[in-house]
Amino acid sequence: MKKILTTITLAMLAMSVFAQQQQKIIIKLWPNGAPTNSGLTGPEQQLENGRVGNITDPTLTVYPAKKGNGMAIITCPGGAYIRLAMNHEGYDMADWFNAQGITYAVLKYRMPNGHPEVPLDDAQQAIKLMRQHAAEWGVDPNKVGIMGNSAGGHLASSAATHFTSDKDRPNFQILFYPVIEMKSGSGQMLLGKQPSAELMKKFSNDQQVTAQTPPAFIACSADDHSVPPVDNAIKYFSALTANKVPAALHVYPVGGHGWGYNDSFIYKREWTEELEKWLRELYK
Repeated sequence: MKKILTTITLAMLAMSVFAQQQQKIIIKLWPNGAPTNSGLTGPEQQLENGRVGNITDPTLTVYPAKKGNGMAIITCPGGAYIRLAMNHEGYDMADWFNAQGITYAVLKYRMPNGHPEVPLDDAQQAIKLMRQHAAEWGVDPNKVGIMGNSAGGHLASSAATHFTSDKDRPNFQILFYPVIEMKSGSGQMLLGKQPSAELMKKFSNDQQVTAQTPPAFIACSADDHSVPPVDNAIKYFSALTANKVPAALHVYPVGGHGWGYNDSFIYKREWTEELEKWLRELYK
């Protein structure tokens, strides 16, 4: 009997894994070639802990919600604009968002290599693709959000402040310990070693906020020395509120940088509950 139960359990687990795999859709952003070029060549690099580098062929991995509420979130993992933390800042959150009825997608975007338009092109294309496939994936085109961690947070805030039309404007933004100002290492990787003052201002996204910038949820840690909140998350929040854009800011006492969906972050329960509540109230 014990062997039979074990066999049944393993079979059920296998079916569960298969079902999860069936739900995942991977599409290329630019099947006919991207409009911009970073100058990077060679194969994609598989790095430690699920990180990926030297990305030249961007993709969108979509997890449609089985019982969707119409919302969709596209996330941009971080990695200082030189690599992407695809697991704890990407794939690992799929089940959590799906359980809320949210279609979730992970953007594997190209590295800029000093060409700031490259990752932004990818983020804007991802938003357009989500809306193009809205009916297929059970998504309301008016409920498409962008999310990002660290440098991915900068990219998400770029999509929220540099949109060109309603087609690539996100309806809301979620930022975790985001890079906002361009004096950091991420800024150098994005803009090059000696960017002009004009380019620095253009991609310092607190200076690009307008009344049309979408609502924001922002979370970070007070002891983040890699991307200090005062110069980044708090500065962006201040710009949003100055322009009367609805925004929520959560600064946790400790946690440092890069916690993502890791259980080791002691305020994981707090940020997940607050974000769930914020998303629920967004379209109430």
